[in-house]
This record gives sequence, structure tokens and C-alpha cells, in this order.
Amino acid sequence: MPTGLTFTSKVLSASLTRVVVVGKKSDLEAFVTNKGLSFLTDVEHDQATRFSLACIQAMSPSPFNGDSTSMTVPTSPPAPLPFCRFCFVATPNDASRYNSVVRPDAIARQVKSFVGAEKSGGDSLENLQVIYVIPENDAPSASRNAMALTFANGLSRALPTYTRKGNETETPTKAAATVSFFNTDGSVFGDELLYTNIGHVSVSIRQCAHFVDMPCNELHCTTFSQFARDLVKDMPVEVEEIVGEELLEKGLGGIYGVGKAAVNPPRLLILKYTPEGAKDTIAWCGKGIVYDTGGLSIKGKTFMPGMKRDMGGASGVLNAFIACVRMGYENNLYCLLAIAENSVGPEATRPDDIHIMYSGKTVEINNTDAEGRLVLGDAVAYASKNFNPSILVDMCTLTGAQGVATGQLHASIVCNDEAFELSTVGAGKSSGDLVHPLMYCPELFTKEFKSAVADMKNSVASRSNAQVSCAAQFIGNHLSEEFLEKNVWLHIDMAYPSHAGERATGYGVALLTQLFALNL
Repeated sequence: MPTGLTFTSKVLSASLTRVVVVGKKSDLEAFVTNKGLSFLTDVEHDQATRFSLACIQAMSPSPFNGDSTSMTVPTSPPAPLPFCRFCFVATPNDASRYNSVVRPDAIARQVKSFVGAEKSGGDSLENLQVIYVIPENDAPSASRNAMALTFANGLSRALPTYTRKGNETETPTKAAATVSFFNTDGSVFGDELLYTNIGHVSVSIRQCAHFVDMPCNELHCTTFSQFARDLVKDMPVEVEEIVGEELLEKGLGGIYGVGKAAVNPPRLLILKYTPEGAKDTIAWCGKGIVYDTGGLSIKGKTFMPGMKRDMGGASGVLNAFIACVRMGYENNLYCLLAIAENSVGPEATRPDDIHIMYSGKTVEINNTDAEGRLVLGDAVAYASKNFNPSILVDMCTLTGAQGVATGQLHASIVCNDEAFELSTVGAGKSSGDLVHPLMYCPELFTKEFKSAVADMKNSVASRSNAQVSCAAQFIGNHLSEEFLEKNVWLHIDMAYPSHAGERATGYGVALLTQLFALNL
């Protein structure tokens, strides 16, 4: 089974094989000096303190990676080993105003070797205590509680759960980690509610990444839907599903057109959480393209590998939804997963075909590899017409231009409401799922989709005109002017932050839970 993570203020004091302490170098020094390691009963405290301070003082954190080091300290019986390994991760000292002060990117890179123990024989379970030393004061961009959430986000990213090595289905380890937050004075930080909620978010981040890492022969349209159903089966959640030909019958021509060539039929899966006493309604829509060949506008051999991740947006909103329900979110919450496989076959959509969308608008296809906007155009139109949410979010791995515009760690957002745009940027900094805003200018970008025979084309006339904003605008074209005047619409393009190298990150879960439910 994967490395277990248990978030609790009840620290392990004995039978530990490793202690991993993370924080800024100055905070690590203060924590150790103030007898922060005195909770350990298997080691001689003065010796552990001296050795630890020597290790920390020798560290030299770089601006990008920080620094890490480790040492061993003798233990006393009945400790499982004659020594305990102490591991220290010093995070970078600085972060610009566009970054998280916690630096979860560096944490994810540094803690992996210390926390993710690979199975190396034997059946005994390694017990680890992971500690994040919280800075003494709130930062302008993150409270101390939010810093705890951001650390958990970075830690969770570092520990993927999916593998098929050795014909396993989960990463095999023999490690169980207890995760606690400490003040620099050596006392435990945070109440149990904070730990419980962060635990829910961590589980959902790792589950999100697990789905994104799965190949399409294991996670296709049908199985993705079933996995989602399994996650909510014991929750107060109503499930509705529109599948295959029924999509066409109900006017969802975008989702149907993208997925009709695949063996497993496309669908719109709708999860409905409506708690008693709810005063507001929120809807999240996720792009769930379980594989994207590009369709008849087919991708080349170097661009197609990795397209199993094209459902990262749907996985993000699904698992954020699960976390919010577990935390007892107080408002109505609808999660719409637009699931399809953009495949090649006799039934595949052709360039020049015209689809009728749920909005009632017609779309001339000039690029079958611009499919995500089609399924999301249907999803947002369905959500706006049937649920009238005060805030409507779509999340997607939509464009390669996102990485060019805002990089590998910051998702691009487009929003019709300036105040909510700023709130989203703030939630990104305080959760570790970073975002950066781009232009919302319908009057400038709608013209890019002009068609002689339909209401619009699905791909732009000019590829040098704010590609991310244009792709967002196509989705926004399927929301009514009345809806956009009265309600908030947020578009999140997270094509690059959804993965780091060949591994998924679980991006989106921490962002949405912080923005809507936690507000730490």
C-alpha cells in the first residue's frame, strides 16, 4: 500500500525509525533550540539537540530547492532499530509576491526521498513522524493555518499512489507517517478540526493524482464514472448521468460529438450535494477527456503520449467535491464531469461538421483537437440553465498556450468578476495551487471564432491573439448574457500544473477547497 499520511496533533513519541522536520532554516533552528524534539522518548535529548543543530546550521538553502540533510541518532530499547534517522528540509527563504511563502514546489521535491520509503523486504511497518515548523507570524498572503494546508499540499504531491510496476496497482511502501504542525517554541500548532480538514484535502489530492496517472485502458469513460460513483456511494450525494445517445437527445451535442467514436460512450456525470439550510449554490465543471488523440486532426507521436492526463480538470473538481462533502460544506454544490474519449474511427467528428450545443448555438468544427472547450461549453451551459449557481467554475487541461502564458506551476484563470478573480489568486497563494489572471475581454476575442455557416467555429482564426483567453471565451460563449451579468464565472486552465514530469500533482483540490470551504 502507499505511504500512509495521518494528520494529527498527537505526535508519535516512540518506536520511530525516522523523524522528518521541514521549515525555513531559522525556524528549524528555533524549534530545535527550544527543545522541540523533547517529545521523543527513544533518544537522548541533549545529544539529539546538539547533533540536529549542527546539521541545520551547516545547511545552505538555495532559492529554488532549499536544502536537505539527515543524520542518525542512537536509540534506547525498546526502539525498533538501534538508531533513528533525523531528516531536515530547509525550504527556500524567499518567495516573490506571485508565489506561496511556504514553497510547496520545493517541499514536494525535497521530502520525497525522506518520506516515501520503497518496499525493500520484510513485513515490518516503518513509523515516521513528519513535522512542519510553522513561522511565528501570518504572512500577507497566507495565515498560519493556510501555511499548514500548503505544506500538506506539497507533501501529498510528493507521494503518488498509482503504479503498475511489478503488476502492483498502488505504490508499495512499508511506511506510515504521522504529520503534525509545530510552533517555533516547540509546542504543537493547530486544533483537531484543522488536522481533520487538512487530512480530507490530502486524501483527495492523492486520489486526484491517482486518477490522472491511470492510463485510458484502466480509466476510460465507463470506469471513470464508476470510480466517481464509488467515491460518493456512502455520502449524501445524488447522482445523475446522461450517457451516449441520450446526450444527443437532450441537446448536449458538444460532449456527444467529441466522444461518439470511442468504444466507451461519452457522458455527463452530475453529482449533487444539497445540504439542509444551504443559502447559496455553487457549480464546478471539469473537463474529463480520458484520452485525447486529437481526433481526425490527429496529434503526432511526440505530442500524444501523456494525453491520459487530459481529464485532470475533472479529477480535480471531483476530488475537491469529495473533500468538501466530507468537511460538511454548507452550500449546495454541483459537480459536473464532462467525460469523453477523443478517439479516431468511422464515427469520429470531421472538420467541417457542425454540432448543436446545449446552449442552442451551432459550432463549425475546424479543429477536432480543440475538443475540451466543446465538452465544457455543454457542461457550463447545463449548469447555468439547470442550477443557476451564483458562482460557476470550469477547470481543465485546455491549452498548451497556458504553459507559455503562466508557466508550469501557475494555472491561468479568466474571470468575469474582478473581486472573485483576486480572491482566487489569494486562494492560490494560500493553498499552494498557484494561479495567475489573464484577460477577460469578450469584445476582443469573440471575433476569433467567426464562421460563415454557423454561430462560431471551435478554434481561433489567429493563434497569436491571447490563446488562453480565447479558449476561455469559447466556453463563455455558451453562457447567456443574463447569467454573466448576475453571476460569477471562473475559468481555470491548469494544463501544466496538473503534472510534474510524468507524475500527476493533484492540482485543483487544494485551490477549490480553500477558495470555497476552508478560507484558512
